[in-house]
This record gives sequence, C-alpha cells and structure tokens, in this order.
Amino acid sequence: MKLKPATLRIFTSLHSWMSLLAGLALFVAFYAGAITVFQQPLQQWATPHVATTGSMSDMQRLLDETLARHPEARTHLGMTFPGYMLEGPSAYWQDSHGTWQFATLDNLAGSPERPGTGLPGLINKLHFSLGLPSNIGMYLMGIVSLLYGIALVSGVIIHLPRLLKDLFALRPGRNLKRFWQDAHNAIGVLSLPFHAMFAVTGAMLCLSVVLMLAAGPLAWQGKLLAASAPAMNTAPTVQASDIAAPLAPVSSWVAQASAVARKQGLDGFTPQYLKLAHAGDAHATVEITGAAPHTLAAGTLALDASSGAVIANQLQGQRDANHATLAWAYALHFGDYGNAAVQWLYFLLGLGGAFLFYSGNLLWIESRRRRRQGEQRRSAYVMARATVGVCIGVCVAISATAIAAQLLPRSGWIVDAGEHWVCFIGWALCLLWACVRAPIQAARELLWLAAIVTTLVPAAHGFATGWWFWRSAATGHTALAAIDLGALALAAGFAALARATSRRAQTGETNSVWALPRAAT
Repeated sequence: MKLKPATLRIFTSLHSWMSLLAGLALFVAFYAGAITVFQQPLQQWATPHVATTGSMSDMQRLLDETLARHPEARTHLGMTFPGYMLEGPSAYWQDSHGTWQFATLDNLAGSPERPGTGLPGLINKLHFSLGLPSNIGMYLMGIVSLLYGIALVSGVIIHLPRLLKDLFALRPGRNLKRFWQDAHNAIGVLSLPFHAMFAVTGAMLCLSVVLMLAAGPLAWQGKLLAASAPAMNTAPTVQASDIAAPLAPVSSWVAQASAVARKQGLDGFTPQYLKLAHAGDAHATVEITGAAPHTLAAGTLALDASSGAVIANQLQGQRDANHATLAWAYALHFGDYGNAAVQWLYFLLGLGGAFLFYSGNLLWIESRRRRRQGEQRRSAYVMARATVGVCIGVCVAISATAIAAQLLPRSGWIVDAGEHWVCFIGWALCLLWACVRAPIQAARELLWLAAIVTTLVPAAHGFATGWWFWRSAATGHTALAAIDLGALALAAGFAALARATSRRAQTGETNSVWALPRAAT
C-alpha cells in the first residue's frame, strides 16, 4: 500500500504532534511503570528486615485486636494477608474523621502512617498520575493514553509501506539521526501489540469514572450511584441489622474461598487481601481477593462473614462482564499474572517504551535543525531542555527516593513525607539544572548523576539492612538481590549514555542544540 504524499504528510504531522504532547508524560509513566511491575518485591526490599512469611494465626490476632480496639473499623475494614505486600498482615480503616488508619501486630494502636514504606506507592503514583493529585493526574494520564493511541495508529500508517524492508535495519555511523530513527522504529513496531494494550488499558483505568458518567443517562437511566456499587464491588451493599452475630475464623473464610476456587479449576488459590463490612452484625460480609497460577486474574469471592456461605462469586469463570473487564485490564496493564519471566518482560517493555518517547523527542528536535546556522530555533532549545530535565530528572529522583527509603528510618524522619520531599525536590532541581545549562551539558551531567545515584541504591540497602546483594542471593532472597543487581544494570546504562553524550559533544554537528556553547569548546 502506497500513501499519497499529502496523506503521508498529514499522518506524519499527526504522529509528531500527538507524540510531543504525550511524550514527556509517557516517559515518566513507562519508566516508573517498569519499576512498578516489581511492586511487591520492592516493598519487601524497602522494609528494614528481609521478608518472612507470617501465619494465619497472626492474621486472626490482628483482626480480633483491631476490632476490639477500634470500633469504627467494624463498619469497613481492609486487611492484607501475610506475604502479599509485607512479611506480616496489616489492617486499614477510616476513623470518625475520615482519616485512614493502619495497624500491624507491632502497632496495634494504629496510626495514619502506612506500614512498611511508601516507596512502591509513590512510584505507582508517578506512573498513574505523574505525582499530581489523583483527581487531576489520573484524568490527565487518561487523556495522554488516548493521544498515545492516536500516535500508535498514525505511526503504523506512516511506516507500513516500508515495514518489512526497514524493520531490522540498524545503520550506525555518522548519520546519528538515521540510527536513532531505525532504533525508534524497530522498538515501536516490535512492541506494538503491547503498546496498544497499554494505551487501551491505561485509558480504561484512568477514565473509567468519566466513561461511567458519560454512559450513565443511557445505561443506568440516571441512577449511576445506585448501580456503581454492584458494578465495582463483589458483595452486595446491605445495611446493618443491629443483630449481633459472631464472625467465623479467618481460616474458615480462606478454606471456603480455596474450595470454591478449586471447583472452578483455580488450583493453588492464594488470598491477597480481604474487605470486611459490618463486623459483628448478622449482615456482616467479607470479600476475599486472591491470585492463582496460570490465570490472568483469579478474582474475588464474597461470603457471609458468620456462616461462610457464598453470597457472590466473581472468580475467573463466573465473573460478569464488568468485573472480568476490569480484572483483565488491571492484570494486563501491570503484568499481574504469570511468573518472574512475565514480570521481566514487562520491565523491559517499560524501559523500551521510555526509550521510544525519549528518542521520539530527539528525532523531532533533529528534524527541525538549521543545518547552515549555528543559532537554532527557540522551540528546539525548549524541547531539548524539557526532555533532559523531565526524563533524566525523574530517573535521578526515583533512585534518590529509593536511597531515602533505606536511610530515613534510621534518622527518625517520617518516611512517607521524607520520600515525597526527596523525590519531587530532586526532580525539580534536575529540571532547573537543565534550564540553566546548555542541553548537551545538562544531559551529560544529569546522566552521570543518574549513574552515581543509582549505583548508591544497592549500597544504601546493604548499609541500612546488612543484606548486600551477594548475601541475599546466597540465602535464597533472589527478589531482593535482583532489585540491587537491576539498579546496578540501570546505572551502567546511564553511564553508557553519558559517555555517548560526551562523544556527541566533542564530535557531533556544531549547528545543533546538542553542540557545546562556543565559549565552552
């Protein structure tokens, strides 16, 4: 198929502008998202002690103590099972003022500070909302996902005529633009199915509320609030009966959920978290959510909290269309299925996606270069500084935050608040540095900074906990060792890019935004 020149120009312009509008946000989302794939191991890595498996009796004790000490938790209580995010169980609820409270066996009194560390949650916040307030950032990222989809479609149309001919062509040499173009096209085409999936699921997860509001008058005849609870939850919404009834043991809930899962072919069902409503009341309900091997998303089972009778079944094979769609979208987006090989695949796809948007910005800047003039367009300088400050800056900020997660508990600081300060102040300083330095100098210096800070990540972990990566590997804590070794691999990548940037500064075209200032040559 051969496109007319005018049609090709339209799609090329559409691809360029959609990519520019969304590119910087997508770099942050993909780089942070690549790390978010390892959310559970990262939580264990950031916890002062190496994770050990808690017991069901620990879960029961925490439930009993929380309900006895905090009557407001009886209305709605959430709990994570041992080994899901932390070594032991945790409980969370809202107090009378609407503030979230958290409790563990080490802190039965409860506190507003989330147990463990907020590092995985902060990185996930960067992925989903760029660190902005969720009611703004998530909608923004939903729009970005839509622009991302448009860029994908237009990019395929542009390169379809020469797809097979140039797919595996990587032509290094003096023509750096052609090399970056080849790398950009190859990564984009080979990972196209995954990028399409990320665009669709990202838009669904970020804009689900907007979609429900838009479809509300037609689908629910103006009764959206009444219909949204059954659509989002498994257990039906019921009022307390004011009749006391004892809760069944947690072990019996898990046994019932596992038995139902086995009947549906979900062997090896592992509970992850539960939601309990109206504890101690005859209408008390509990939802058990879990995972199972060889499933995309096992799902949730709702039980009568006293008798253990099944109230609603949203496990795989019995889910309605709404729950199945949401479960699949979440599992596909985060790689929350399969084994470590799937997680590493998603990690590499995330880094590849980040490279795609970074290289796309570089290609746009190069395409606007005035080859016969030393002074380049102002727009090229602005985009170069934004690309360096935002993209390399967030890499520095995330690594610095990981170091803070290890060192702050030893200094007595509030860990979550300290991590936020380190992340966003560090990111802002990198962006400021990119604004006051020549783009090539800022890129070189920030890449070396990223290499140094990322190298210090495993060093901080070993210093704070004594679990150096060789000790973790030798004692079977492979996930912890993998995070440390992965940080060293990223540091090596940043160092390689810094060296390449230095070579570009010395031997590249002088008429470019990436050339050294005349006084610095």
